[in-house]
Amino acid sequence: MTLTAFVVRWSALALLAVSPLLQSDSPSYAASGDVYVRAGANFKPVSIAVTPFAGDEGADKIGSVVTNDFARSIFLLPVNPTSFPEAVTNPDQRPNVDAWKAANAQFVLTGRVLKPDPEHVTAQFRLWDVATGEQVAGEQYTSEASNARRVAHMISDSVFSRVTGEKGFFDSRVVFVDESGPKDKRRKRLAVMDMDGGNIKYLGGGDSLVVTPRFSPSAQQVAYMSFGSADPRVTLLNLDTGQREAVGNFPGMTFAPRFSPDGQQIVMSLSDGATTNLYSMDLRSRATTRLTDTSAIDTSPSYSPDGSQLVFESDRGGSQQIYVMSATGGAAKRISFGDGRYSTPVWSPRGDLIAFTRIKNGSFGIGVMKPDGSGERMLVDGFHNEGPTFSPNGLFVLFFRDSGGGPKIYMTDIYGHGEFLVPTPNYASDPSWGPLMH
Repeated sequence: MTLTAFVVRWSALALLAVSPLLQSDSPSYAASGDVYVRAGANFKPVSIAVTPFAGDEGADKIGSVVTNDFARSIFLLPVNPTSFPEAVTNPDQRPNVDAWKAANAQFVLTGRVLKPDPEHVTAQFRLWDVATGEQVAGEQYTSEASNARRVAHMISDSVFSRVTGEKGFFDSRVVFVDESGPKDKRRKRLAVMDMDGGNIKYLGGGDSLVVTPRFSPSAQQVAYMSFGSADPRVTLLNLDTGQREAVGNFPGMTFAPRFSPDGQQIVMSLSDGATTNLYSMDLRSRATTRLTDTSAIDTSPSYSPDGSQLVFESDRGGSQQIYVMSATGGAAKRISFGDGRYSTPVWSPRGDLIAFTRIKNGSFGIGVMKPDGSGERMLVDGFHNEGPTFSPNGLFVLFFRDSGGGPKIYMTDIYGHGEFLVPTPNYASDPSWGPLMH
């Protein structure tokens, strides 16, 4: 088979090569189309044993990241290492399937990490189906040593996809607002991290106060609202060059930006006196189009995955509710009809759901509904949950919660089965989940 190589752009260039890792006596594993757990409201997690990776320095780190990824995946359940029935010394050798069955493991993951030179790392994995004793997946990755965490996430994605039939989501980034300092004098700055909270980088050099950052579809730009000496306005940050520029020269305040799926448009709100309307801007020609023209407050727009529609919040009916309209403007249809006020809608990349914040009796909850407003269900409820953002595969949602001391970012799945804190060194808010990087 041909070695596939590609360049991953993230501030610095890192060469990452991927090739299938076949077991010599099981050459046909890749042709198998079995899916072992299907995403849905009712599913039973698949148990998987992540055995210690053999090899050079860094093996423990990669194995640990993979284990933690699975622990947060909802659909995969890592087996407790204390119940492992054997020590795997040769990751290329078929495990003792009878022993692993007795340990209630449905899959066993083996692997090794090698350092061909000080600057590079090679990681291999094999996924074994305990029921059949066959290898059902395997790959080898070679990358710059500084990219070891990404390699681990890519292994997790490959296994997740093989077991569930869904795209992975671990090799992705989240841009958010890092908050530090006393509550009445909080410093808010842009930061970016791996989806599990690792590898944080601060995007310095900008304004001291920023809110609502949003990734572009390429993950090479971030749009956000910045507070400078003039009116707060939407600003674009190029992550490759560090260049920042205001989006347009509008009178009044611009905020709540969101990229179109092709990355060529930005939709945002423009506040003019007591009214707020939606505008789109073509990032190539800088031509602007007014999309709504009401005396209400229209804000928090989000494109459908095909770019043909917009979902947004508006108080045009007397309270905050969610509406859907054509991406070119025109008549809008209300889709939220439950008790309470609805805000911060965002369209799933799968197109099947819209996530939102619902405020009811002083409680802020995160929920989802279908694009026509049907099938509404709440995922989390509590004191102050806000700002949902979907994973690249549409199966998970990040949001932030402020329980009184300061906000932190959490993750749940779209069925509400589990919830996890995303660890950050300071308080954190306004997450925006970027696309899968590979």
